Amino acid sequence: MTAEIIARDLLKIQAVFFRPDEPFTWASGIKSPVYCDNRLTLTAPAVRSDVETGLAELVKEYYPEVEVLMGTSTAGIAHAAIVGHLLGLPMGYVRSGAKDHGRKNQIEGKLLPGQKVVVVEDLISTGGSVLDVVKVLREAGAEVLGVVSIFTYGMRKGLERLAEAGVENHSLCSFDVIARVAAEEDYIRPEDVARLLAFRDNPADESWIGGQA
Repeated sequence: MTAEIIARDLLKIQAVFFRPDEPFTWASGIKSPVYCDNRLTLTAPAVRSDVETGLAELVKEYYPEVEVLMGTSTAGIAHAAIVGHLLGLPMGYVRSGAKDHGRKNQIEGKLLPGQKVVVVEDLISTGGSVLDVVKVLREAGAEVLGVVSIFTYGMRKGLERLAEAGVENHSLCSFDVIARVAAEEDYIRPEDVARLLAFRDNPADESWIGGQA
């Protein structure tokens, strides 16, 4: 599954939506020209098929020795389940925190020490959430081979954090590709691409707003 196909899919269903002239505001306060909600892929069967087939291809290509898939909570759970079904692999997921009742699990599903795991995530930005999952899995004795994800911003902070933790990620589509395709398909103006990439390179610098980049 090519990155361009996934980019067109995500744009078509507005799972990735660009609004460079009217930025969104993240919870952190950072203004962003892009809004991402890859959960929308689940309600679009044709796009869902492309995404899950693509993720399965990434797992087979880069992590053929995988024994278990683990989804991130909550966005990665459905994708891990569908990809696990396609590949005939067990799956589970990692909660954002341990339950306060029952067995107080943070990892849901059977995971044995030493098992080779691939984490399934929907979106990589700064890398914080997926690295929390990797930490929990490693502490449980799993060998985390890496991560597969639908979309990555390619932000410097995220790339550095993943590298420092020794975590490899393979995404179906990158910010660079989807920005280029968005311009080609007239979702944004060609001159907006440089503004989008300026945001990607330094989200804290708002000089791209208003076409200043």
